[in-house]
Amino acid sequence: MTAPAAEYPEEPAELSEPSTADAPNSDVPVTSEEGGVLILGGTPIGNLADASDRLRSALATADLIAVEDTRKLRTLASGLGVRTRGRVIVNHDHNEEERSVTIVQAVQDGQRVLLLSDAGMPTISDPGYVAAAAVAAADLPVTVVPGPSAALTALALSGLPTGRFTFEGFLARKGSERSRRLASLAGEERTMIFFESPHRTAATLADFVQTFGADRRGTVSRELTKLHEEVRRGTLAELAEWAESERIRGEIVIIVEGAQAPETPEAQDVVQLVLDRVAAGERLKAACAAVAAETGTSKRELYEAALAARSE
Repeated sequence: MTAPAAEYPEEPAELSEPSTADAPNSDVPVTSEEGGVLILGGTPIGNLADASDRLRSALATADLIAVEDTRKLRTLASGLGVRTRGRVIVNHDHNEEERSVTIVQAVQDGQRVLLLSDAGMPTISDPGYVAAAAVAAADLPVTVVPGPSAALTALALSGLPTGRFTFEGFLARKGSERSRRLASLAGEERTMIFFESPHRTAATLADFVQTFGADRRGTVSRELTKLHEEVRRGTLAELAEWAESERIRGEIVIIVEGAQAPETPEAQDVVQLVLDRVAAGERLKAACAAVAAETGTSKRELYEAALAARSE
């Protein structure tokens, strides 16, 4: 999820010949697009068996492959039994603007460009957005080979509401930006998804207790799809206490339950608020305007309901 510490040289990925048993099916279509296209490829987040046949085909047929780390590409292609033929370039957070120019040009020249992150879906808290936006802005084809997502996998495993959710990615490490972001989420009613590093998990959970309350439910997922996959469930206070005493390792996803929606007053109760104001000497229109502002009710509907109630 983070950029490599150093630039790796551009090079073709020289890999061992795949065995017949593991050879990818080159007949699997990657996209219906003919000619140049940018393909955003989803890669496994921990379990190599989650790779799709379309990903194998994309790796084998791409003219240009943009990756965060060439070593990860070698491991992926070798594990899938794929021999790549395309030129490989390094694309990470610190050179995306420059690389996007190269990628746009390659697509314009009719090449198939495969863009990968180290794990999961490119562009989602990973490099890829800049290139995808640039290719789209040039009115050139962009498509996707879907793959695993740590955010959605953790959400599905959480046991928390999934109907509405928001992905927040990584919080700022400290300072006013972090404080402002947390404050803005205090009343968020949707389930929230966060990424975090293992050594900052305890501090982040402690901040969540302060922001969302000790009794708010949450989960901490680590090493998703891997041998030591773990999902820890509990209140934020319980999770913070656990994290403080635990030596946490692996990729971390934190899910936090959304805030309870404020109760909406019953229509009859809202009308009664208007009538009480009128009984105290306030004009009907003014009373309706005040109560509508307080409750979010339609002023016109409230006025008509109050008139009807007064005539009963």
